[in-house]
Amino acid sequence: MLLTLLRYVMDSSPATFDYIGLTMLGVFPFISMFLVTSVAMLRERTSGTLERMLTTPVHKLDLIVGYGLAFSIAAALQSAVATGVAYWLLDLTTRGAAWLVILIAIANAVLGMALGLFVSAFANSEFQAVQFMPAVVLPQILLCGLIWPRDEMVGWLQGIARVLPLTYAVEALTEVGAHADPTAVLWRDLGIVAGCAVAALMLGALTLRRRTG
Repeated sequence: MLLTLLRYVMDSSPATFDYIGLTMLGVFPFISMFLVTSVAMLRERTSGTLERMLTTPVHKLDLIVGYGLAFSIAAALQSAVATGVAYWLLDLTTRGAAWLVILIAIANAVLGMALGLFVSAFANSEFQAVQFMPAVVLPQILLCGLIWPRDEMVGWLQGIARVLPLTYAVEALTEVGAHADPTAVLWRDLGIVAGCAVAALMLGALTLRRRTG
């Protein structure tokens, strides 16, 4: 629905939609999976479900990876449907292949999911979980190069942008839009996004606490 709205907002400029719509295919799944996962995981923590599961011999990392895989399936479906709609119903045009866009969109959604799992440990209510979005998500959107070119930002902001994973997600999508074949930059950026997702899952496992007695 958001992509459709964006398409007709930019109806007079299809080339603009090709650029903005392409990058939104990475940003929208990232945002939605962050929100859904952070709230859902918080409920698991506050309801006692996680605590009861941690009384069993299951390892904390196994538990968090299990949750991650379940959410990743939803993330993959969402990303694939959104990309399909963009290409076949909204006439999105890119030089690169659609399967690359789907792959990057899935990686972005999994990254949002992993970050949501991690930050849920620091919230005591659903309202607090949602409040993490301005702190974790919005700065990445502002600095990833979507709104303004990164090389035209002040130097210290460019430095911050280089350590934010969404920067590399947007750059990878831009590579698909500009090049017919996958580039080394694209694979590097996709690897960074995937690595950040794995790191967030590891940190999420560290936030789980096993109680005894």
